[in-house]
Amino acid sequence: MEVDGTAIFYREAGPPDAPVVLLPHGYPCSSFQYRNFMAALGDRWRLIAPDYPGFGYSGTPDRTRFSYTFDGYAEFLQRFADAAGLTRYALYLHDYGSQFGLRLAMHAPERVTALIIQNGDIYEDQHGPKYRPLKEYWADPTEEGTSRLYAAVSADGFRDEFVGELPERLVDRVGPDLWTLSWALLGTPERRRNLVHLLADQSSTIDWFERQQAYLREHRPPTLIAWGPHDGYMPEGAARAYLRDLPDAELHLLDGGHWALETNLDEVVTLARDFLDRVHPPVSAG
Repeated sequence: MEVDGTAIFYREAGPPDAPVVLLPHGYPCSSFQYRNFMAALGDRWRLIAPDYPGFGYSGTPDRTRFSYTFDGYAEFLQRFADAAGLTRYALYLHDYGSQFGLRLAMHAPERVTALIIQNGDIYEDQHGPKYRPLKEYWADPTEEGTSRLYAAVSADGFRDEFVGELPERLVDRVGPDLWTLSWALLGTPERRRNLVHLLADQSSTIDWFERQQAYLREHRPPTLIAWGPHDGYMPEGAARAYLRDLPDAELHLLDGGHWALETNLDEVVTLARDFLDRVHPPVSAG
């Protein structure tokens, strides 16, 4: 579909009249990360996963038309939901998608039926050690630091994003398609520049954390937390921190990492089906 003059690619699975699950993706991936999850749940739910501008198979608008900031992507997700006619949905919150999805929830809380949170953090005191170089750059954005960001936006950098903290016994569960496809789609000079700009802008998310926590406390959406603690950015404590504001949330710690839909797909699918059957059921389920 076209959103604000940009061609937006999206994946969709499931009956058109089924309850919607909206799946905003993480960095440096695309809707591709949800391919297996969508196939597993598409018998009973309508699952929709867009590629953001400048990601995946979507267009790459000029910076005069799109900011490539967290604010810009959060606003995009709101406009995508409206353009797709989505008025009620559960949200899957992962990585950068957790920021965009939570802002969508705050924008229209009456539309949100449930949250599935999988390695998407909003508690700064629980940030893992992999955040350290980013935070050093945010505090002092030097040319040398910018060069390190460009080095991270690379084929090797992407591979590290997908398997960097996994125990060796789990690495083979993550197929090379993830970093190979991501780099093939994102490795153009223009897209690399935009990604470095987005990584630099990530510091702006910290100012949103308290507001996002307040949204959770006020609205208490039914929440499933399925978390892979082998994660240099978001270890186990980042998952448990959600219980401060959502004490009734279901918390499941998996033997996996940041990309749990690769290492623990069957477990996440089983948990999600049971959870959605209770809080966001198809009409036929009563």
